[in-house]
Amino acid sequence: MKGFIKATIAAALTAQSVSGHYIFQALSKGTAKGTPYEFVRRNTNNNSPVTDLSSNDLRCNVGGATGGSTSTLALNAGDQFTFSLDQAVYHQGPVSLYMSKAPDTAASYDGSGDWFKIYDWGPKFGNGQAQWTMTGTYSGNIPKCIPDGEYLLRIQSLAIHNPGATPQWYISCGQIKVSGGGNTTPSPTAKIPGAFKATDPGYTANIYSNFNSYTVPGPSVFAC
Repeated sequence: MKGFIKATIAAALTAQSVSGHYIFQALSKGTAKGTPYEFVRRNTNNNSPVTDLSSNDLRCNVGGATGGSTSTLALNAGDQFTFSLDQAVYHQGPVSLYMSKAPDTAASYDGSGDWFKIYDWGPKFGNGQAQWTMTGTYSGNIPKCIPDGEYLLRIQSLAIHNPGATPQWYISCGQIKVSGGGNTTPSPTAKIPGAFKATDPGYTANIYSNFNSYTVPGPSVFAC
């Protein structure tokens, strides 16, 4: 009986811990809340984070190396899109959007090519405090000048809520096909893994001590 009680308590604690995490599970055109995993690659680690800076899982999460049965969303250059989560972002830290052009189809692309960043939600400082954008949806726009083609559209939340512990990455990749674009080659670009280092100030920041400035890890944001 004691063993059963201990197992029940352990299971409850595990469930409670998992419920504090989150996953970007839907992508849609405009501001609508999309259908989970229609255009977002389904990961296999539930809502657990990635913590290894050298892992290929930093691209599209565990189990997200290829598209499988994931559909590809058609967007025009300049269109707005929205990522939705199962629950709002729970941990402090920046949220960023990246894109990588597929050599063929987005569904068959493993994300091993070049990535460029199109947006950062960093902290806003005021009245001695830092305010993070922690919400259940994140919207952006496809750059108007990028070439037509199929892309991985990646969103990441870097959780730095526990200084001294390993930061956590919550990641998803959507698959999109861009039309009506231009001929600008985005820059700067970076490889993932490789874009983030353990020595990056934004990776090691203590958000509870003398926290009055912040640089989001990774390349600078590309703009047309």
